[in-house]
Amino acid sequence: MLTGKQKRHLRALAHHLDPVFQVGKGGSNEHLIRHINEAIEKRELLKVSVLNNCMEEPRDIAAELAEGTGADIVQVIGKTIVLYKESKDHKTIELP
Repeated sequence: MLTGKQKRHLRALAHHLDPVFQVGKGGSNEHLIRHINEAIEKRELLKVSVLNNCMEEPRDIAAELAEGTGADIVQVIGKTIVLYKESKDHKTIELP
């Protein structure tokens, strides 16, 4: 679980990132979760965009993705989700 100070630091780092994945009308599935898990291991901090044709709420999708990947939800703002998971091999982000 991240503290408020850590979330604030991660939000600042994520501000300049572009979304790597998009969730469409199919919602989240095992295939998407597996790809996000691989990408978050390399990057540690990841943005996911929820498209307008998706029927699920972005907060619900964020919870599903976080549970499936073991990541922490840093922020859900509008239709953008920011996830963080500490990398085992490629650690670059130092949390305060």
